[in-house]
Amino acid sequence: MSSRLGYAVRDDRLAVRGRTLVLGVILFLASELMFFAAWFAAYFDLRGQARQWPPPGVHIEPLEPGIGTVLLGLSSVLVIVAMRAIRSARYGRARAVLASAVACGVAFLGLTAHEWATNGYTFATHAYGSLHYGITGFHAAHVTAGLFVLTLLAIGVRRPAFHGQDFAGAEAIGYYWHFVFVVWVGIYAMLWWVR
Repeated sequence: MSSRLGYAVRDDRLAVRGRTLVLGVILFLASELMFFAAWFAAYFDLRGQARQWPPPGVHIEPLEPGIGTVLLGLSSVLVIVAMRAIRSARYGRARAVLASAVACGVAFLGLTAHEWATNGYTFATHAYGSLHYGITGFHAAHVTAGLFVLTLLAIGVRRPAFHGQDFAGAEAIGYYWHFVFVVWVGIYAMLWWVR
């Protein structure tokens, strides 16, 4: 606090920077949403032009990616719980919950890799294969990045950027992880349920 001109002025520069971080992440996620929208547009454009979609020989089994969807959703809920624990300075609980969220995300990636290995077609087999592997691969890269930052958050949960009155670093990571889940719900619906 400083008292120029006879009144108290609070120094909130750190809080302003924190809000800027969150705004920056939101703008980044908006740009990523546009990229995923391009994948969706390509998928529906090719689907609209094809006589048969998916092509012959493509067997669509929604169970395994459905389990992955549940795991990613659970992970997103766990991140909400962890954020509440961080806000209330229960760092041990936050670390344990974040570790569980990371474990769910790793299991999701394992299911994705298994699905890729058992598809019976490749990226180069047909347009459907290119779109399927392209969009799920792009999403898997986002999940991997999210797992990295969630792990960093779990390790450094006591650092000032992740807690206190303005925990912008943790909040930004949480937004990213929820984005990864919400985008996956759209991908899952598009690839495994919309015919």
